[in-house]
Amino acid sequence: MTVLEPAYWWTSTGTGLLQEVVYLVSQGADPDEIGLMNIDEQLPVLEYPQPGLDIIKELTSPRLIKSHLPYRFLPSDLHNGDSKVIYMARNPKDLVVSYYQFHRSLRTMSYRGTFQEFCRRFMNDKLGYGSWFEHVQEFWEHRMDSNVLFLKYEDMHRDLVTMVEQLARFLGVSCDKAQLEALTEHCHQLVDQCCNAEALPVGRGRVGLWKDIFTVSMNEKFDLVYKQKMGKCDLTFDFYL
Repeated sequence: MTVLEPAYWWTSTGTGLLQEVVYLVSQGADPDEIGLMNIDEQLPVLEYPQPGLDIIKELTSPRLIKSHLPYRFLPSDLHNGDSKVIYMARNPKDLVVSYYQFHRSLRTMSYRGTFQEFCRRFMNDKLGYGSWFEHVQEFWEHRMDSNVLFLKYEDMHRDLVTMVEQLARFLGVSCDKAQLEALTEHCHQLVDQCCNAEALPVGRGRVGLWKDIFTVSMNEKFDLVYKQKMGKCDLTFDFYL
């Protein structure tokens, strides 16, 4: 299977926001237009049974595909550098809070356990999609590959202009200063919409939301597990801005 411009991330790392920004930059779309379309049809999930690989194969180039798969399970074209990969990482404390809220909001999951129990499962690699620690380190090891762009969720909030510039260069989108400013403004609108959407739990898109729910003991335990599982990996995160 040949793919082009896939976006990868462990779930709840800013999936909805990044896919819309990538679509906006690559297609030159308007934020209002994105709001009227089914973005999941424009960026189907590779491993989901719906819409399925047959539909994905029929997408016109350049195809935008998203996935939560770890690097080792990616299609061979990506390992060979024939297609481009955009990876979004998020600090794990905010991620686990967002993932917990996501589980509680879906009728198909209806998670009703405590956050403490959910966080314990996360630290023990007992949630869907396996170990976040292994997932993020696999992609971090390939961050210097010419076909990989490794991004951080927090940087989208800190310096969106730079991120839009990175995406445009990586995707081969040619634009002058005025066009870049217009793209950035549109992306700012998307960030505001995603972080302030009424359908989302309050603050779910905010950087540093973990401080509202982590206890002192939970934070200490999480820091210990993080240090153990990340080992000598030099990847760092901003846990608040």
